[in-house]
Amino acid sequence: MKLTVTRINALKCDPGQRDKLVFDDDQKGLAVRVTAAGSKSYLAQYTIGGQRKRVPLGNCDALSLADARAAVCAIMGKVASGVDTAAERKAAADAAKAEAERQRLTLGVLVDTWKALHLANKRARYAAEAVRALQNAFAAQWDQPAENLDRAAVVRVLDGMAKAGAVAMASRTAAYGRACYQWAMKRGTIAVNPFAALPSMGEAPKRDRVLADGELAEVWKAAGQISGPFGGMVQFLILTGQRREEVGGITWGEISADLSIWTLPGSRAKNGADHLIPLSEPARELLRSLPRSGALVFPGEVGLFQGWSKAKTRLDALLSAAGYPVEAWRIHDLRRTLATGLQRLGVRLEVTEAVLNHVSGSRSGIVGVYQRHSWADEKRAALDAWGEHVMALVEGRTTAGNVVQMRAG
Repeated sequence: MKLTVTRINALKCDPGQRDKLVFDDDQKGLAVRVTAAGSKSYLAQYTIGGQRKRVPLGNCDALSLADARAAVCAIMGKVASGVDTAAERKAAADAAKAEAERQRLTLGVLVDTWKALHLANKRARYAAEAVRALQNAFAAQWDQPAENLDRAAVVRVLDGMAKAGAVAMASRTAAYGRACYQWAMKRGTIAVNPFAALPSMGEAPKRDRVLADGELAEVWKAAGQISGPFGGMVQFLILTGQRREEVGGITWGEISADLSIWTLPGSRAKNGADHLIPLSEPARELLRSLPRSGALVFPGEVGLFQGWSKAKTRLDALLSAAGYPVEAWRIHDLRRTLATGLQRLGVRLEVTEAVLNHVSGSRSGIVGVYQRHSWADEKRAALDAWGEHVMALVEGRTTAGNVVQMRAG
């Protein structure tokens, strides 16, 4: 049939048909598809490589017959030259879909997905630190496609961290990024891992900062002037020697009814092992002074306390204002200070490591396999002596005979 506008308008499906094609006698390959519902659209049909292909052109109400014939003429010309228009259009559509998916899979979305599907099975502390480290380091790339983060950009960011003195953090961030992208590659959502086989960041200088007795006393006093949970956390860190995140996440449910023992669950401990920390009288007194407004012993404004850096700056400002600035110290130095202090008090190395929940050193290897003594009594004696020592420093008095007597091994 030679197609005309009038004839196209009169086209109908035969009874029982879902649709039918009516081809044009004037332009080879042009057809009108009419459906049982009455819609009509132009298409081009051709054969290439032994396969029949069809290319939709548009609704007959939106495209003129003359334009439809011109479009089919151009397509048939390409077919004569070996060009498959249908394949071209499919490839373009697939590319557009892939690009849309690439744009949707931003670095932030990738990390959030990694957190939800993979890190959920890891320790909560590791998961939180991994996400925080990547978000802080790659904030400028967070809303960009994850595949846009190339090796050069990664090296540039990590080098900047290392030059700023954060070598250890740069190394950990590289490890987190490598793990995230490797996970995504195994799932087929990312083709290249920009963190793979990075050059070594070098070793971070080992810290051996220990606060002197006078410094420790001033930190305690200044912490007592800070409202909110931070001051109490600092004092609790001084008395127990545990890690910052462990103290920050402590709940009342981890504290015994008489406030004598803190049981740190393995899910929150760095080494994954449950840890019992005997609480000295100063630590118990600190707990008794705290209000109970929820599950957390030291709650932040919303959930866990997050303002460590700002609060530490306030603490340093208070120390300076009091005429006793403490030079270049970190919260983690309080843990090292306790360990050194216990050594000065005559505490055995094994007991100190038990207090700190270390599994290295004297508790590693074959010794760790067979040494199952909990050191519970020794830990209590050590922390009681340390608590008394700290209070003596704060109150400006001396103590006599506070060397911890330990039984022979």
